[in-house]
Amino acid sequence: MQAKKGQWVQIHNVVLKVGERAAAAPEDTQAVPLEMWVKGYLTADAELGAECEIMTPTSRLVSGRLEEIEPGYNHGFGEYIPELDTVRRQVREMVSLEGGVGA
Repeated sequence: MQAKKGQWVQIHNVVLKVGERAAAAPEDTQAVPLEMWVKGYLTADAELGAECEIMTPTSRLVSGRLEEIEPGYNHGFGEYIPELDTVRRQVREMVSLEGGVGA
């Protein structure tokens, strides 16, 4: 599939390969590459999977492999964690006992 110059796309790039990360980084961090995904506007026509260059909304030029054409946004705050809800209730109770804002 071909994307056209000026089209909104997402690219992917490996910034640091395994073995290139800082020695002070935790072992599990060192075991994986440092990757980046960036969205922006193509500076020239490109095929999906090909190396290309984009201009980000902040006017940075970034190169990488064309991964997605006209991507949306799909970030979130993760799954529900029951333990965090318990902590939230405990904190609200402590604050209300100390004369703060009630639950």
